[in-house]
Order: sequence, then structure tokens, then C-alpha cells
Amino acid sequence: MTSTTLSASPPLLPRPAIEPTQPPISNDPPSFTPIHDASDINQIELLSVSWNQDYGCFAAGTSQDFRIYNCQPFKETFRRNLKTGGFKIVEMLFRCNILALVGGESNSHYPPNKVIIWDDHQSRCIGEFAFRSEVRAVKLRRDRIVVVLEHKIYVYGFMDLKLLHQIETSANPRGLCCLSHHSNTSVLACPGLYRGLIRVEHFGLNIMKLINAHDSHIACLTLTLDGLLLATASTKGTLIRIFNTMDGTRLQEVRRGVDRADIYSIALSPNFQWLAVSSDKGTVHIFHLRVRVFGGHSSSQQSSVQGPALLHQNSSTSLDALIPPSTGANPSSSLSFMRGVLPKYFSSEWSFARFHLPEDTQFIAAFGSQNTVVVVGMNGSFYRCSFDPVHGGEMLQQEYVRFLKTKT
Repeated sequence: MTSTTLSASPPLLPRPAIEPTQPPISNDPPSFTPIHDASDINQIELLSVSWNQDYGCFAAGTSQDFRIYNCQPFKETFRRNLKTGGFKIVEMLFRCNILALVGGESNSHYPPNKVIIWDDHQSRCIGEFAFRSEVRAVKLRRDRIVVVLEHKIYVYGFMDLKLLHQIETSANPRGLCCLSHHSNTSVLACPGLYRGLIRVEHFGLNIMKLINAHDSHIACLTLTLDGLLLATASTKGTLIRIFNTMDGTRLQEVRRGVDRADIYSIALSPNFQWLAVSSDKGTVHIFHLRVRVFGGHSSSQQSSVQGPALLHQNSSTSLDALIPPSTGANPSSSLSFMRGVLPKYFSSEWSFARFHLPEDTQFIAAFGSQNTVVVVGMNGSFYRCSFDPVHGGEMLQQEYVRFLKTKT
């Protein structure tokens, strides 16, 4: 059961995006809190961190406010203290002024079962959704607002907040759901009704695909920006699988490790070449993708990786898994010639590059520019590291920032 309230303000139209190094707004409303605040020290609890859609920024929800950080160069661009309590979900829409907020347990005005659509240019709420149960996640794209509850997903139009779709899921306490972000594709992926099943909706094509991804429950999933590739991990946390969302074909499988692990994040690089995984084992793994994307009906079709702009849902796009030469690409075990005789992990594809982190903190990873990976931790830390795209191995730390001193 849900209720929707639309403010009397103009329609929900995001303002134009700004340059990457600029703060998302040009003037500070009265609720602005100075960036350097002595109250940070050992008093604030970090409730959530999340990337924007192009991984150039991230949002942090704390027990007092929410904050937006730019990744390159790293800086806090602004924070908002609404004097009501903290926020457990802060979802950005690229770099525009519209955000989705869900309050923490102690928020006196915005409870955990309500989604607030916040216009930071006007410094006020311009729409809200109320539910009978706690909101697990909110996802935004330029034409959709997606609200994830534990057993159901609601899809709304961005402009008028009208309900467009309702999707039943299995128990989804992590709020797993992801969207494509290209204007020519409209794809949603979420858990299906049964263990290990993933449901993929191609709204632009009116196609729904069910993918039997794992034997165990789904722990993490992500889409490429165009929505044509899906990467998944289960609660076992040993294998990551990549699928074609159009036909459900499994294109590749890579191994994080042999022991069970809690997968915190999966990221696919925009150029379709790399995959990053973070887990509770304290390591970010980089894998070499063996997937090449070809755009159908293109006179300039080449065998090299095509950019997402060449992929259109009204074409016969195909995705093919191509085995690279044995040198340079993602390494597999030297015992792979005995595949089918020895246990499966001997013939698995293992990580190409690695970066080690503290094991007692949850980290999410994403790809930066020029063979770099950016990592944000729930202990208030930010890392930037680089990897050798030819030889792999241990990644090099390029930057470390403690952006928030959390409660000890």
C-alpha cells in the first residue's frame, strides 16, 4: 500500500547537469552547514554511502545530515542539515539538484517508510511517497523513480509521480535493484520470486526476462549504463557471473575466491573491459572482461569494443564472449587443461589486479578515469588506486582521504 503526494511546485524536472568539478548547486539555502565543523569528531555515524550514476560523485547519509562529495578532485561540495535527524538513503540523479531521501530511525520528520523527493535548488521537498513498510532502496533515472521494499518494487514516472509498474520479488532486505541510464534503453534488474533468480525488465521493448543466475540467494547485482550486461554474485560470494540481459545468456564467470564472502559491490567499467568486486575479505578484485559488444545494423561495425552510444534497442544488438589470448588478459589456473578432472576452482578465472583494505569495514568500489578505481568505506575513508592494464598485480594507492570521522 502506498500514497503519493506531489507538491504544488512546478513539475519534477531536473535542472541541467553541471561541470564535474563544480558543486551541484550555485547558491546555499539557509539550511547550509559549514563544511568544516568541529561536531564531526566522534559524534556522527555514517549510515550510508552511494555513487551517483556516472561514479563521479558520491552521497553520504549520516546521523545528522547528508553530504555530497566530488571524486576528482576529491572535495566535499556541500552538506545539508535539515534539523530533523539523519538519512539512511541519499540517492543522487547524476549531478542535478534533485535527490531522493529516506530518513533514518531517529529522523523526527522523515521516517524510514517515506521517500522524499528533494529539490536542493529550492531547498525543499517537492514530492513524497509513503509506504506501510520500510523502504530498502531508491533508484533514479531521468524518467523514472524506483522504490524498493522488501517484497515489492514500485516504478513511478519522474515528471508526474504516477505509478507505472509494480514488481513482486522474493525477500529483498538489501534492496537489490539496478537501472540502465542511457536514454535509448530502459532496463531494470532485480531479484525474482525464487532463490537465485533475477528478473530483467526491458521497458522500452516490453520484454521481461528471467535469469537463473545462482543456486544461492542473490547478494549483489549491477548493470552496465546501457543495461545490456548484468553482473551478479550470490550470498556464497565465490563466483561473479556476467549475463546478456536480452536473452539471458551467461557470457562469463570469474572467481573471487574459494571461501565464502559477503559481496559489497560490483562495478562494470564503461568501456566493457573491466569488472571490480569488493567484499568483506578486505580486497578489491579487478577482472578482465571477455565480452565484446557489437552494435547491429551499423556500417561501421568493428571487432573492437564499441561505445554504449552505438547500442540501440531497435537494432539486433548481440553480445559475444570472446576468449582473449593467454597472455595479458584475466589469468586462469595453470591446471586448466585438466578441467573436468580437478575441482572447478582449478580452472577458474581469477582476478587480474587487487587492492587490499581493512577487513572490518564495508567498502564500495567503482571505476574512475585512466585505469583507476575509487573506493568509499563506511568508516569515512576514500581511496583512489591505479592498476596496470597489461600486467595487473597489486594496485597502487594514489590518494587517501578520511572524509568523515565516525563514531568510535
